[in-house]
Amino acid sequence: MPSTDPQRAPLRWDFFDRPVLEVAPDLLGRVLVRNTPDGPVELRLTEVEAYDGPNDPGSHAYRGRTARNAVMFGEPGHVYVYFTYGMHFCMNLVCGPEGTPSGVLLRAGEVTAGTASARTRRPTARRDAELARGPARLALALGVDRALDGADACPPDGAPSPFRVLTGTPPPPGLVASGPRTGVSGDGAHAPWRYWIDGDPTVSPYRRHAPRRRAAR
Repeated sequence: MPSTDPQRAPLRWDFFDRPVLEVAPDLLGRVLVRNTPDGPVELRLTEVEAYDGPNDPGSHAYRGRTARNAVMFGEPGHVYVYFTYGMHFCMNLVCGPEGTPSGVLLRAGEVTAGTASARTRRPTARRDAELARGPARLALALGVDRALDGADACPPDGAPSPFRVLTGTPPPPGLVASGPRTGVSGDGAHAPWRYWIDGDPTVSPYRRHAPRRRAAR
């Protein structure tokens, strides 16, 4: 039976069928539910980054469709998962109409339910605030990998899905901060498309892009 609590109402696909620069800040304070075999883990989103497809040199979709980024060209409200640096998974939510490959990288959040389950995947976290502090840690705490690429985060009522996004409680506009994205280089480096809840302890530290150096021979 659907919840009567308005904060527990699921977001529908039309929430995501908007320009990514509208969706990204509007995701702050929303609750991502990850259904796992060990029970659900819930995460209040506190930090995100927008990536605007062909208009954004920092986007995986800037140069067109590939096997890796194909989900970004699909329906809004689906999950795009990628593998990076040979060791980390990161999770995004696809935005805009089908064929417009934009998405929001989920950078950080507060685990509000299922903390014990998240901690089994993040045993090195010193505090609960660090469980999902950073995009790779967030994906690890939620048990997200490439097998979940393309999952529907806006399933019909009653339909099984590994994800749902709930209405939650968006922060007051005065607490929504923005600035350059973390680790982005080139023409997209200075776009203020990272959004976070100001003062929240789960927000990850900002790091400028640092080119990887080759080891001396």
